[in-house]
Amino acid sequence: MNGSAPESDARRDVLKRAAAGAAAELVQDGMVVGLGRRHREGLRFVGIPTSERTAAQAKAENIPLTSFTEHRQIDITIDGADEVERGTLNLIKGLGGALLHEKIVAAASRRLAIVVDGFKLVDQLGARTPVPVEVVAFGLEATRAALELLGAKARLRLSATDKPFVTDSGNGILDCNFGPIADPGQLEERIRRVVGVVECGLFVGRADVVFVADTVGVHCLSARDRR
Repeated sequence: MNGSAPESDARRDVLKRAAAGAAAELVQDGMVVGLGRRHREGLRFVGIPTSERTAAQAKAENIPLTSFTEHRQIDITIDGADEVERGTLNLIKGLGGALLHEKIVAAASRRLAIVVDGFKLVDQLGARTPVPVEVVAFGLEATRAALELLGAKARLRLSATDKPFVTDSGNGILDCNFGPIADPGQLEERIRRVVGVVECGLFVGRADVVFVADTVGVHCLSARDRR
């Protein structure tokens, strides 16, 4: 029983790599991108990382990095997601803790390509995953109370050492369980109006294409297919 989980995780990693490989075909020479999947195939490009961890990984692979000082717009961002809603391609992101940087990068991108395994596809956002909400430390208790008035069960995210998790921007994260979300766009607006909230992990109408890898293979969901 205990051995099944690692095997499942390993299988999902294989699927994610397959989806990422398909998405990397969108990268062209000279682009400003977020990931470096095709770097070893001879393409030349620069990347804007969404987190310090991503930056470290890119440097380890000798991928040249840039910033918004040099490039105001990104040609394409290739990223993951924690949930993808069928039909709308709305997303929940941020379980990795970089939701603010990820949303800034997504907003500055001409195209946003998402790579996931089939488990991440859901009929309704919030079915399995809480909505991460990045908040400032000051008045955190009041911010949590305001989010709970919106219907959330809000839990402060802790680090591996049981201390409050701190994002790359120095903020905390409240993981907010709303259950299945009927109107993600409306909920995103309501969350962002709460004083003390920096950003939330609902990405509504931002994904242009989603590459999904499952046991059958890799298939592509396009924004053109939105309901």
